[in-house]
Amino acid sequence: MTDATADWQTGWLRGALELALAAALAEGAAHGYALAQRLAAQGFGQVRGGALYPVLGRMERDGMVSATWEPGEGGPGRKVYALTEAGVERLRDQRGQWARFSALMDGLLETDRSNEGDG
Repeated sequence: MTDATADWQTGWLRGALELALAAALAEGAAHGYALAQRLAAQGFGQVRGGALYPVLGRMERDGMVSATWEPGEGGPGRKVYALTEAGVERLRDQRGQWARFSALMDGLLETDRSNEGDG
């Protein structure tokens, strides 16, 4: 992955990280590192803890996720996050909002593409 690719991924994901984390947690509870791995496996690149944990903390404060400490296997414990019912509702709402936003952006980009030959 080039630096330019990493830059655009970081910028786009920053605005959608809460939605991406909620979608990943809809598959089941996970600790932060596992969530970062899930996003990386999906093609989003490496999500650093400095971006990940503040969003998870905000989601916990907002009641979207619950967090419990689990003992580590031969190491320190880790916080495991699970989507709450309020988080499931918010994810449902955000999916609809994302679909509308995506359709609007697609329409705008198609309009822009049709004007590329004008000049």
